[in-house]
Amino acid sequence: MTTLTLVRHGQTDWNAQRRIQGSADIPLNDTGREQAREAAAGLRHLVDGDPLVVVSSDLSRAHETALLIAAELGVDAPATYPQLRERNYGEAEGLGIDEFHERWGDWHVAQVPGAETWTDVRTRALSGLRAAIRDARHATAPQAPSLIVVSHGALIRELIRHATGGAFPAEGERLANGSAHTFLMERDRLSLLSYAAYPA
Repeated sequence: MTTLTLVRHGQTDWNAQRRIQGSADIPLNDTGREQAREAAAGLRHLVDGDPLVVVSSDLSRAHETALLIAAELGVDAPATYPQLRERNYGEAEGLGIDEFHERWGDWHVAQVPGAETWTDVRTRALSGLRAAIRDARHATAPQAPSLIVVSHGALIRELIRHATGGAFPAEGERLANGSAHTFLMERDRLSLLSYAAYPA
């Protein structure tokens, strides 16, 4: 049984411009770096419990967020896992949100040419979490670790949907940059303990 705190990376210029990033490797901006430090402050209580391991997606916006969090919390620099990358949005990458909706409709039913399916996102995300847990357990044995996992909005949303049978996030809710969401992984079962969302 492992506690996972999934954190959405800090803001990028494309986030501020409401452009779809997907697999494009867009760096943090200064606001995003401050959000990473604020996220670390909100997670400081985790340092007092089980051994703490920070990991991230290998995209720079997530990895830099994780580096800042690890530094603020005084734990080892994060390992990266490509399986924790954002969804590949195919032809939609780089477009503004409004243009996306004009072309393809709602996020969760849109058929975007070249986009990764939600099933594939969920499958690789779970694979990435299992790999990160395995490596963290090896590093902290015989103690069991808890993990901070810095990833991306769509991937975290899909894990929330998976863990709740589609009940959450509620329609119209967004996951803010720097927000934290707590899960429990027990064997192959992922449960949601808490999540932070706000109305779109």
